[in-house]
Amino acid sequence: MNLYNQEFLVTPGERGNGENTVSFMKYLQTLHPDKKLIFLWDRARYHCGKEIQAYLSTVNQGLEEKDWKVTCLLFAPHAPDQNPVEDSWLQGKNFLRRHFYENKTFQQVKQSFFNFLNKKVWFNEISRESHKI
Repeated sequence: MNLYNQEFLVTPGERGNGENTVSFMKYLQTLHPDKKLIFLWDRARYHCGKEIQAYLSTVNQGLEEKDWKVTCLLFAPHAPDQNPVEDSWLQGKNFLRRHFYENKTFQQVKQSFFNFLNKKVWFNEISRESHKI
C-alpha cells in the first residue's frame, strides 16, 4: 500500500516467502526507479529472512543509511493496529462476503479479491455503499 496515495497493489504468488517478496520489491523498484522505497512490514519470517537481508545488502551496498534505495521497517510484534494493510485486507474479505454468490470456484474468489484490492472494483463498491447512507 502506498501511504501517500492509498494505492494498494497486490500480485499473486505461489506462497509468501523471501524469494517472492524480493521479486515484488524489485518489481516496485521498476515502477519507481528514481524513488527511495520504504517498506513497513509485520514480522512475518520472510520479511526478516536471509533473502531480504541479502537483497538489501546488494541494493544499498556502499550507501550511507540516509541514501539507501530500499529501507525496511518492522511494526511492533503482534500489533495489527499499526499496519494500515490490515484494514485493506478486512475490506477485501468483507467484499467477498457480500459477493459470495458470484464466485463458484476458488480461482474466481481469488480473482475477485485481487480485483477489489487492486481497485478494479473498489470504486463501484464504494459508490454503491455511499448511496446507502
